[in-house]
Amino acid sequence: MSTYRLDKLFAPRSVAVVGGSPRQGSVGRVVLKNLREGGFSGPIHLVNPDCEQIEGFRAVGTIADLPDVPDVVVVATPADVVPGVIADAVAIKVPAAIVVSAGLGSGPGSMEEALGQVARTGGLRLIGPNSFGVLNPHGRFNATFASGMVGGGDLAIVSQSGAIAAGMLEWAKRRSVGFSAIASVGDQLDVDFGDLLDYFALDHKTRLILLYIESVKDARKFMSAARAAARTKPVVVIKTGRYAQSAKAAATHTGSLAGSDAVYDAAFQRAGLLRVADLDEMFDAAETLGRVRTTAGKRLAILTNGGGVGVLTTDRLIDYGGTLAELSPKTLEALDAALPPTWSKANPVDIGGDADAKRYGDELTALLADPGIDAVAVVHVQTGLADTVEIATTVAGIVGRQRGRVMRPKPVLAAWLGSNEAVNDLFGKAGVPHFETEGEAVRGFMHLVRYGEVQKSLMETPPSLPEHFAPDVETARRVVAGVIADDRSWLDPIEVATLMHAYDIPINPAVPART
Repeated sequence: MSTYRLDKLFAPRSVAVVGGSPRQGSVGRVVLKNLREGGFSGPIHLVNPDCEQIEGFRAVGTIADLPDVPDVVVVATPADVVPGVIADAVAIKVPAAIVVSAGLGSGPGSMEEALGQVARTGGLRLIGPNSFGVLNPHGRFNATFASGMVGGGDLAIVSQSGAIAAGMLEWAKRRSVGFSAIASVGDQLDVDFGDLLDYFALDHKTRLILLYIESVKDARKFMSAARAAARTKPVVVIKTGRYAQSAKAAATHTGSLAGSDAVYDAAFQRAGLLRVADLDEMFDAAETLGRVRTTAGKRLAILTNGGGVGVLTTDRLIDYGGTLAELSPKTLEALDAALPPTWSKANPVDIGGDADAKRYGDELTALLADPGIDAVAVVHVQTGLADTVEIATTVAGIVGRQRGRVMRPKPVLAAWLGSNEAVNDLFGKAGVPHFETEGEAVRGFMHLVRYGEVQKSLMETPPSLPEHFAPDVETARRVVAGVIADDRSWLDPIEVATLMHAYDIPINPAVPART
């Protein structure tokens, strides 16, 4: 199984750090500090023949000198030492290793090849090399060189880039978002995206999986794992290298070709993954899919205290392919009875710049009761006429009550222009997706819509042949038979063109030049 021994990587009982130096800022020293300050409860050992102690941990000279066999070793040594370190770990039957060291090369004869052979021989599961590390907030295990710990939650990150993983940790701290685990796969010598998709699909603490991909090494394994994971929980993916220039940069970063972006795009859609373009969009997707299940459709109602902001929100909704919900006569009547005569009389529902918490609450309740509305975006511009925290408290309370009494509650997304920490904390604790701009809120809503669409496509079985496809099998057989009769292993350009044409595959035309 691809999940073999992965529990030792994410929930070890003991850990040993190999390498590092007393120098401030060295990778090994930061990992030791993070393990201690993160609150890891098991034994933490240090292996370093050149230092007596680092960060208060006394060092032993070799892995063989450790008092017990750790569940995982974190390797932060120079590249040329790494294969020997892993060989020592295999010798005492260490089950797993995290290699943060980089520069081992790739391909036949490289140090990376030697490292892989040693690990496979001993059944040791290895993440890296060139890994940022592994972090499990629930287990208080921080074997990374991040700037600190994050809170526990239900989002899992699998990133090929350590910098991307570090950036998402910093974003999470600002947004009060928690994680079930973070793993940086680096060069994917052993543990890869397929393994971790299998692992997190079965992890009860994980509700959403975020992937940052530069390349996939084992396509069959990845597709099988991705389809299985996407059936159980949302999987959001960024795939870089969409253009020739960026694909070249990705190859120099992780040592593997990025491949055709069109192929990746089709594969992600077929596997039921939600693809996003950049980190901003991934953060928006995490904000919505991490807090809200899905939506029944793409009809959005906009509730706001500013007419101009309502128009902007509508523009973004149309840009992203959403639909402005039509208010039912019953809803219009209820709003008309409760609101000042100056209200907008339509969606977007502009309830006036002086709207207080009660007005927001009453109209949000009316919109959620309308069967023609699939979701509501509450857009608030702070003014001196009403208490913004009180309005946020009212919105959060309505969302909570709806979840408690409705089987499939309608999503409510909040865009607080000029929001403050109190509002962000309030919405975060209430599980309300919240954004700094109306455009981000609309994009978050459309992620819910698109996720629902890819889930439907995941369950569809495509026909074995396109509906109007009628290949000329006889012509194709005649071409192949002629090549076999001539005892050739290659088709000439005219034969290739004829064969492709027989199966309606467009290629550049080929004709014989007689002179």
